[in-house]
Amino acid sequence: MRYNNILITGGAGFVGSSLAIKLKEKYPKISVTALDNLKRRGSELNLARLKEKGIVFLHGDIRNKEDFEEIGKTDLLLECSAEPSVLAGIGSSPEYLINTNLLGTINCLEFARTRGADFMFLSSSRVYPIETLNNLNFIEGETRFSLSDRQSVAGVSAEGVSEGFPLSGARSLYGATKLCSELMLQEYCYNYGVKSIINRCGVITGPWQMGKVDQGVFVLWVAKHIFGGKLTYIGYGGEGKQVRDFIHVSDLFDIIDIQLNDFPKFSGQTFNVGGGLGNSVSLCELTKVCEEITGNKIKISKVREERPADLKLFIANCAKIKKITGWQPKKDIKKTISDIAEWILKNKKKLKPILS
Repeated sequence: MRYNNILITGGAGFVGSSLAIKLKEKYPKISVTALDNLKRRGSELNLARLKEKGIVFLHGDIRNKEDFEEIGKTDLLLECSAEPSVLAGIGSSPEYLINTNLLGTINCLEFARTRGADFMFLSSSRVYPIETLNNLNFIEGETRFSLSDRQSVAGVSAEGVSEGFPLSGARSLYGATKLCSELMLQEYCYNYGVKSIINRCGVITGPWQMGKVDQGVFVLWVAKHIFGGKLTYIGYGGEGKQVRDFIHVSDLFDIIDIQLNDFPKFSGQTFNVGGGLGNSVSLCELTKVCEEITGNKIKISKVREERPADLKLFIANCAKIKKITGWQPKKDIKKTISDIAEWILKNKKKLKPILS
């Protein structure tokens, strides 16, 4: 490992804490600091896990520049903090979203600039515009929508959406903050020489994610099958045929680990990081796997109308990162759902108030 002192913002969240723990397990001699405001319910459960691994936790908020002042030597900033809901700001004020996902990122960039630290930014596949995605050519099958290989838009095929997909158009307020942060990061690279990598992540999932309707749908689906309760197929006829690719957080760590150990090779580039077509699933297919793993079946209602920012399908074409690294995901849908179910059952008492 080329880094000795790593700061992870959003370090008590699902992704941040998972990466912090995996880094410390693989490289026990490095110093890892997790900064988090603990706003998301359930993130407080990660504090004991971080402490057990020797990770320093700082209760702070990236919106406040003063909260960075007590952070010691840092040679890498891994930016995992975010208001993660794609529905954030829709029908309400976008102020918290913008202050966190854009102004907070600028505070992180300033910290990296003044410390001479390298910068890895976890962006989102939501930077790709909604209308362009929903107007692609689709094939409707029995359990899912699929992309046709015949498209009139660049950067897309049956294998998914590549980094060359056009970015013009609306993408949700959440997606806009992520794209704006990418642009600011590029300016810091150009003007100040900050070394950086942008990873556009799709659906990240796995144990210790506090899933909700608007973010963390895989954990939500498993939790409802374990604890009971209702789920809904929303939009596109209410049949649950909408599709997402997914990446287990341990597979995400494998990519990041490769990048961190050869940072100059990847610096200045943007990568789609997801499961791709091979690790994609529709909601109705996800339901069948949850039924198989948990042995339970629950009622799922139908809402035919879409919500703002809904997508019929998104699959990331990750050929670029795979070609450079040789990486392939190890956790398929059954392994991923089994990991989540095992974690929930093992921690059922403390997770029930949050996930049920």
